[in-house]
Amino acid sequence: MSLRVVNRLITTASRGISVNANSRLMMSEKLAVHRDTPDNNPNTPFKFTAENEKRIETILGNYPEGHKQAAVIPILDLAQRQNRWLPISAMNEVARILNMPKMRVYEVATFYTMFQREPVGKFHLQLCGTTPCELCGANDILASIEKKIGIKPGQMTKDKMFSLEIVECLGACVNAPMIQINDDYYEDLKTSDMERIIDELAAGKKPMTGPQNGRYAAEPITGLTSLTNPPTGPGFGVRDDL
Repeated sequence: MSLRVVNRLITTASRGISVNANSRLMMSEKLAVHRDTPDNNPNTPFKFTAENEKRIETILGNYPEGHKQAAVIPILDLAQRQNRWLPISAMNEVARILNMPKMRVYEVATFYTMFQREPVGKFHLQLCGTTPCELCGANDILASIEKKIGIKPGQMTKDKMFSLEIVECLGACVNAPMIQINDDYYEDLKTSDMERIIDELAAGKKPMTGPQNGRYAAEPITGLTSLTNPPTGPGFGVRDDL
């Protein structure tokens, strides 16, 4: 690792995303422990819609008898998509449907960070704070979000339109910095891109997903460095008769 990179790591360690390490730890522990609240308790109303009940039947059909409980993740995901987040009453309903102990459902829901056990906004912003994104400007993206919508990680806007969370690697390191909003990835971000995306979401529009800097996927931004010529035929350099 070059001295330049080390120095930048030291510099960023004192800035936004790294400073939030303790906050992230607190949020993580909060997710692992349930405490009844007026909005999240066993009596919180939750019932699958008729349409989703049909989906559950289809999901369960993918599993053999005696192994239906393996459907706990897709059915929890379905509950979250219906309700936007997972109250404990939804987890209890999944346990009832799958005829499994409630605690086993809680264990799954608290293990995977994809499950939101507290209310989130209509658009849940999950900003990657892992090293590649941080080195490529994730702190600047965080600052632009905080300034634009007036919230910090772990918070939600008063109109419940946006919520913000800093997460670990989302697997788009080549396109750093990036953010996941609901199911969509927005990559190769500049602060102006982030502000525009928020504006478009607030206006009911669908922002362009993927890289925001013009490249198609994760190819080199400066152009291809290999495979620049048509591929040779079979046996090239080995047999003259092919």
